[in-house]
Amino acid sequence: MKRNGDSRGRSLRFCMLTTFYPPYSFGGDAVGIQRLSRALVRRGHHVTVIHDADAFNSLHRGLEPTPVPSDEGVEVVGLKSGLGIVSPLLTQQFGRPVVNSDRIASLLSQGDYDVVNFHNVSLVGGPGLFRFGRDAVTIYMAHEHWLICPMHVLWRHGRELCEKPECFRCTLHYRRPPQLWRQTDLLEREATHIDSFIAMSEFSRDMHRSRGFQRDMEVLPYFLPDPVSDKMPEATGASPHSRPFFFFAGRLELIKGLQDVIPVFARYPAADLLIAGDGEYAAALREQAAGMPNVRFLGRIPPDDLSNYYRHSIATIVPSVCYETFGIVLIEAFRQGAPVIARRLGPFPEIVERSGGGELFQTTEELVIAMQRLQADPAHRARLACAGYRGYVERWSESAVIPQYLGIVRRAAARRNQRAVLDALAEADVA
Repeated sequence: MKRNGDSRGRSLRFCMLTTFYPPYSFGGDAVGIQRLSRALVRRGHHVTVIHDADAFNSLHRGLEPTPVPSDEGVEVVGLKSGLGIVSPLLTQQFGRPVVNSDRIASLLSQGDYDVVNFHNVSLVGGPGLFRFGRDAVTIYMAHEHWLICPMHVLWRHGRELCEKPECFRCTLHYRRPPQLWRQTDLLEREATHIDSFIAMSEFSRDMHRSRGFQRDMEVLPYFLPDPVSDKMPEATGASPHSRPFFFFAGRLELIKGLQDVIPVFARYPAADLLIAGDGEYAAALREQAAGMPNVRFLGRIPPDDLSNYYRHSIATIVPSVCYETFGIVLIEAFRQGAPVIARRLGPFPEIVERSGGGELFQTTEELVIAMQRLQADPAHRARLACAGYRGYVERWSESAVIPQYLGIVRRAAARRNQRAVLDALAEADVA
């Protein structure tokens, strides 16, 4: 570190480098980065987020969001090259920040950061960005499977789980230009500049290892804000729906698996399925549900209004058919006092079994049995809801996860003998 003098107890300077950051974002990983950044600021640290506005604007349909230079104390810098899609396309092809290299280097030099945390860097700089961490402690968080999959999601040819990679053909199927840098050893070389890699679940860590990623990875889950009271939220007041219902919340895409759930309700008249969200697959799902009065599409629901649906639901159904890195919807349900019924795939068994907050299914028959059991036995539902809420508080709340994150930073600093970081992070404050 360049600073001298006693650093014990001082705040640290963090820089988050990511392609997307709210409101220039699409999915939950950007919200996770935002929660992490805000949580560090609340603990007295300085956080700067550098994201690529060109990348979002190139993919987004509609008006550009209003830039947010300060997000609850987080300094936000959006990169705009003036070249539009050309800048992220060059990054995608060559695996380095071709256009924004000097700007990023200047921002990092001026910021004099203690910790540089790389997130989804696919279009902001690729693996060539890793060396820009200079003498800071460097962390990489694998929000997606980008390190081992050009399409990030291990969903081969847009139709099936990727059990045997066919990356070139798959990339063409997605109508993306094959990435030149993936034909070289660029990632292996640049990964040496990262002090610690983080996977969002044990499943994702193991998947990286099985697909040939050789670096050790620590596991750190996503988290939600701390509870506002000691008691689990309860369903009070009028229900948002007149009949008993199961709930789905998320993007309406093929990989989210709703196409397997909707037909179940054709033979399950005892309850409705309420679907919150929108996406590219929405029209196909609506067509599938045509003539089914017990399947309702709610569209996009404001985050503050979702809680009422979670709490009054029999359970939240999470039927994803792809390999997620985590399951943020599961812990969202737990936080609101709702059990889940999740597909036995990816990280979902890890979350459900450790919390006891729900049931798992592999076939539609198992799904129906779980639905019937939760609807017919309110005491069973209550037990699962309580277990899930307890799991959220103890494992997936801000107060549970941030000390783990700082512990990863501290261990990385110890390997580098970064005394300023070690002194600033007292052992009592990390896990």
